Amino acid sequence: MSDSNFKRFVEVGRLVLLKSGPSTGRVAVIAEIIDHNRAIIDGPTTSVPRQAYPYRHISLTPFRLSKLPRGAGSGCIRRQLEKEGIVAKWEESSWAKKRAAMEKRRSLNDFQRFGVMLAKKARRDVVRKALAKAPKA
Repeated sequence: MSDSNFKRFVEVGRLVLLKSGPSTGRVAVIAEIIDHNRAIIDGPTTSVPRQAYPYRHISLTPFRLSKLPRGAGSGCIRRQLEKEGIVAKWEESSWAKKRAAMEKRRSLNDFQRFGVMLAKKARRDVVRKALAKAPKA
């Protein structure tokens, strides 16, 4: 039997990133599957209320809680999240870091963007001079 290309499945315990709604950008856990369009999500540590959420408004992450029973309550989910440290793993992932960098960049004002431009020019100048000094192979 060949291995599947798919690694992320909609399953109880899967950590999901919310793409729309009032909790956009936060992560939650799938607590129960309702049907082929919706699941009940809960994020007790990320202040996402327990609610039904459509699959088209979530992104599946590679992280999942290992032994979460079906229909687990908020308390059980909170204990599992803290025990396995899934939210911390998410925050250390490159996906989360890229999102944080984009949000930081979006929040800059005009003067701060100008400062970033000058810093990039200075870095580019240092790299260019170091490459010019390097012996040619």
